[in-house]
Amino acid sequence: MRKDKEKVILAYSGGLDTSVCIHWLRKRGFRVFAFCADVGQGEDFRPIRKRALACGAERVILRDLRTPFIQEYILPALKAGAVYEGKYLLGTALSRPLIAEALAECARREGAGAVAHGCTGKGNDQVRLEVSLKILAPHLKVLAPVREWELKSRGEEIRYAQRHKLPIARKSESRFSIDQNLWGVSIESGPLEDPWKEPPSAAYRWTKDPARAPSKAERVTVEFVKGVPVALNGKRLSAGSLIQRLNLLGARHGIGRADLIEDRLVGIKSHEVYEAPAATLLHAAHRELEQLTLDRELLAFKELISQRYARMIYDGLWFTPLKSALEAFVEETQRFVTGRVRLRLYKGNAAAVGRASRHSLYSKSLATYASSDRFDPRWAEGFITLWGLPYLRRRAR
Repeated sequence: MRKDKEKVILAYSGGLDTSVCIHWLRKRGFRVFAFCADVGQGEDFRPIRKRALACGAERVILRDLRTPFIQEYILPALKAGAVYEGKYLLGTALSRPLIAEALAECARREGAGAVAHGCTGKGNDQVRLEVSLKILAPHLKVLAPVREWELKSRGEEIRYAQRHKLPIARKSESRFSIDQNLWGVSIESGPLEDPWKEPPSAAYRWTKDPARAPSKAERVTVEFVKGVPVALNGKRLSAGSLIQRLNLLGARHGIGRADLIEDRLVGIKSHEVYEAPAATLLHAAHRELEQLTLDRELLAFKELISQRYARMIYDGLWFTPLKSALEAFVEETQRFVTGRVRLRLYKGNAAAVGRASRHSLYSKSLATYASSDRFDPRWAEGFITLWGLPYLRRRAR
């Protein structure tokens, strides 16, 4: 199919930035096709489609990406234990390479020579999308209107939309910038730009204030097979259904909030608030099961891999040889991560209160202090001597 240089596929969210992008690109001679990705954000796409067309899009293309998002992105990140800077469970970051992949495929199918996005020049998503596109479809031109136009603030964008009679979503006038999908919510901007101020309750979208959460604890059991969650409280579920149920359950107990001073890839620090109830619960349960089934050295080395894996997701390096190599290591570690973990949910906290696996490395007969103890205390003396030997010899010299 002949490439049409005037045709551009815009990653369209329905928000203020991308709505203005449609009109801005149209004024510069582009035929704009609005591409909407369903990654489990729970939105009604009918008003989004109507808004895109009213802003000047020639056509709206909707792709349901929930299944590949779960199977090819969320579950690998969960098995890897990928958490950025100890708090961020990478909900937004994980969706970007998938969206880039879908954008490239859409451009190929539609015969477009360009794709566009609504990311700002100081954000991480521009890198995640554009690096992925350079790897997957280097022939495509990437347009970034927000980096080029004269509009310097959210207020100016709103006035631009009003001046050109563009319909914008009511949420566009929110004090916060919000991105959400099945794996979590990312919230920034507005009152969050002052790191001394406590995030207002209005910043949170899913979770109940832990102080107002139920006063009675609730227990939930998650079952894994080779690192993949497969059942909740003994009931087999698809990964998507299990995540949705844990999102509701965790949110009710105020679980999954994170307040982070975050190191962005572009070199600045930002203040972000995140909500990820299901991700928080699943990561907690998965870590406990690994602690039961993996040996000490493997656990220690996997912690290093987990940090690097998370950094690669955050930095937009999903489609790289190193990430593929790390994933092969992670898959090997998950061979015996099969079993059940029981969590106690109470006022913002999830504590493991039970673990079981047929691959458990825990031996009660060795750990017990009862009469059934099989550990011979005489072993300890020789072990201690050998363990300390290098240091004793150094002292003697």
